[in-house]
Amino acid sequence: MSTAVLARPTLAQRVAAPLAAMLEFLRLLSRRPVGLIGFIGITFFLFLAFVAPLFVPLQNDPSLVDIYLTPSLAHPLGTDFQGKDVLNQIVYGGRPILIVAILAAFVSTIIAITFGSIAAIVGGRLDTAILAITDVTLTLPKLILLIAVAAILRPTSFVFLAVLLGLLQWSSLLRQVRAQVLSLKERDYVEAARSLDLGLFHIVFREILPTMRSYIAIHFMLAMTEAMYAQIFIIFLGLVPVSGSNWGIMLYFAQGQGALFFRDSIWYILSPIIAISLVQLSLVWFASALEDIFNPRLRGA
Repeated sequence: MSTAVLARPTLAQRVAAPLAAMLEFLRLLSRRPVGLIGFIGITFFLFLAFVAPLFVPLQNDPSLVDIYLTPSLAHPLGTDFQGKDVLNQIVYGGRPILIVAILAAFVSTIIAITFGSIAAIVGGRLDTAILAITDVTLTLPKLILLIAVAAILRPTSFVFLAVLLGLLQWSSLLRQVRAQVLSLKERDYVEAARSLDLGLFHIVFREILPTMRSYIAIHFMLAMTEAMYAQIFIIFLGLVPVSGSNWGIMLYFAQGQGALFFRDSIWYILSPIIAISLVQLSLVWFASALEDIFNPRLRGA
């Protein structure tokens, strides 16, 4: 009994292990300036979307006197066609966009790694059926299909929109996962797990997928970028409800209210475009550094 108690890790040890791993990750990331800038950018926009609104009050009162004001101390990014502060809309407009992008990437990643791994390990007719469905999905014009589905269903929930986007993004990663699992399933540690009859779930999620974390993480971020562009595109077309506030809705109203024809509206138009572009750039830069960090042969550390 006493030996078991002594062998049990303390709270400090349980905290120290992930903290050490995080510090090592940041050390490796610091050697890749582009990836570090991307990580800082992602952290900034997550803070802007989920933390800043707790301290910044929502300004929702139109002021017809202050239409399309240029940047000033009172309005650092100017005002829109209703006299509302653009910076305030940028702060409150990031959360819906990022939530949909994260949920869509999560759905597509889960589908791809689950069915790609099962197809490679089980094989046979199940593998053939999954590959056939994947090939059909790969050939579909996703953007046109998304527009058609959104026009027919008119999704009123951004969660539904995220699931819809996720269902259109999994096919390319599934093939990559399947190819990797086919090469890994003959390894000794996988054979040992099979001989111990640990089950398919354990073999896939505890033995094989941890070695593929770079593929999964990079796909997740690229899937986020694709989901962001897709949702903003259909918002811009008016195929989803435009109530509330997000960066796509800002562009929708900028186009609908004729902001392009006002000289001083440039800040209102460019602000959401720049925010979207910087999030995308941060994701791509951070993803570019992950392969080097996760692969010991490439990181040179």
